[in-house]
Amino acid sequence: MRYCINCCIHLLPNDLHRQCFRCRGPDHNNQKCPVCRGENKIPLYTDRKQMKWLAVLEVRTDHCESWNGFFCLRKGKLCSLMFGLIIMTLVMVSYMLTGAKHGLLLIPSPFHYGAFASNPSLMDNESLSDMKDYYQPSKMNISYVKDYPSIKLIIDTITSKIEFITRQRPDLEELRKQEPHMFSVIPNKFLPNSKNPCWYEEYRGNTSTDPYATNSYALYSKRFRIIFDYLRKVFWNHLYHYKDKHYRLRCLPHFYIIGQPKCGTTDLYDRLRLHPDVRFSAIKEPHWWTRKRFGIIRLRDGFHDRYPVEDYLDLFDLAAHQIQSVLQSDAVKERGKKNNIIIGEASASTMWDNNAWIFFYDNSTEGEPPFLIQDFIHAFQPNAKLIIMLRDPVERLYSDYLYFASANKSAEDFHEKVAESLQLFEGCVLDFSLRACVYNNTLNNAMPVRLQVGLYVVYLLDWLTVFNKDQILVLRLEDHASNMRYTMHMVFQFLDLGPLSEKQEALITKSPASNTRRPEDRSLGPMLPTTKAILRDFYRPFNTKLAQVLFDDAFLWKRT
Repeated sequence: MRYCINCCIHLLPNDLHRQCFRCRGPDHNNQKCPVCRGENKIPLYTDRKQMKWLAVLEVRTDHCESWNGFFCLRKGKLCSLMFGLIIMTLVMVSYMLTGAKHGLLLIPSPFHYGAFASNPSLMDNESLSDMKDYYQPSKMNISYVKDYPSIKLIIDTITSKIEFITRQRPDLEELRKQEPHMFSVIPNKFLPNSKNPCWYEEYRGNTSTDPYATNSYALYSKRFRIIFDYLRKVFWNHLYHYKDKHYRLRCLPHFYIIGQPKCGTTDLYDRLRLHPDVRFSAIKEPHWWTRKRFGIIRLRDGFHDRYPVEDYLDLFDLAAHQIQSVLQSDAVKERGKKNNIIIGEASASTMWDNNAWIFFYDNSTEGEPPFLIQDFIHAFQPNAKLIIMLRDPVERLYSDYLYFASANKSAEDFHEKVAESLQLFEGCVLDFSLRACVYNNTLNNAMPVRLQVGLYVVYLLDWLTVFNKDQILVLRLEDHASNMRYTMHMVFQFLDLGPLSEKQEALITKSPASNTRRPEDRSLGPMLPTTKAILRDFYRPFNTKLAQVLFDDAFLWKRT
């Protein structure tokens, strides 16, 4: 084996090693070159013969010199590369800072907002492809339409996973095991001479005892203390004395306005309060069935001490006092008349909010709650009446966003939050059932906007597993706003309320609407047309099922 002394490269027989710089320079002459002529050429035999140390030392020295040159070359290139990257970064930062001020940035966000010219001829159920002719670039982003297909794929995936499966209703004994104290307080029978569910409960306190000293509603909320201060003053005047014992009248609501938020429940509540035979809890929305009985005061604050059922019943004491006055009147005692005063409760979370179940009840198969709010209400009040006020879920979601968002509200921000929420919902339905995702506490807290609240039919079907259809009245806010007198008559008839005088009816139906959108929210304008198109696609299969269940195509919300 032969090696070139100058570069220690293995040479083949008769190889002059022409590629070597030292062997063949620009003025190389084979006759003059001592290496090419064979002088001072020391082949290294590495397999069978001993090597000369001088040759080895000479090879090693030249080898180090060649690598030093290589590293110097690399160092120079690296410095040049780093300098170029720094300059490019500074230019990009300068471009982004100045371009953002003038709306010139072309870098798209994960989901862009669509912007379409307003055109009254476009119907809400038209697809986005039909609307592209009317597309106009927005000042904020010129690539709005491009991402609609990707969001539409998410919606298509969700739609493909929709299954409306009837849930298994738990039996009464299972419910008793979960809430033994509640079943020990609320009886299974009520007074026969009262239309409202009421009963007498023995009171074991004395005149120096504060009956509301431990009421959690009074302790945690200053605005309710005035109500409880009044109840303390009149409490002893309304006790019923029988055989040296004291009894207080306890009542539950006769009817519940169970949902949905931002669908006109406050307006319905305010109008029903004006009826002479209707009373409500001391607080419009106690949220006891859904939150307070689990110790949830504010969702962001975590869990506190659980509110016992007695605290909830205290909220109906004002109405119970009036019912008791009727029951003790001569008309009821002597002529066998019945008390017609009824009590209502209007927590708009009752229909949909079952988020706390996972912390208190054993998990069921595939993450679905084994017990729902309606299971317990039905266990105590199988004859309860339920009122549901709904609106176009697309508009409901935007109203919900405007009401609860605290800062940086805009149609563009709403669009981003909708896109993010759809992604999260898709991720859930790929692994779990629709019901498991709808009642998933982690998912619902993670979604920037409450998409799940607008899935009305999912909740309604679960309520229909325990209550008969004739016990539930479903209204539309759109109908209520356009013909309030008609909807209020429907409610009066549903609750079997007595007739009203013209003056009373005018007072109820002509009062201004309650809880309308705030002026600062109205100034933000409507949602982006692209956002509306996306939400129409998302809610369409649920609205279709709802219209089938209620036998009413108005719940398709095609022209709202």
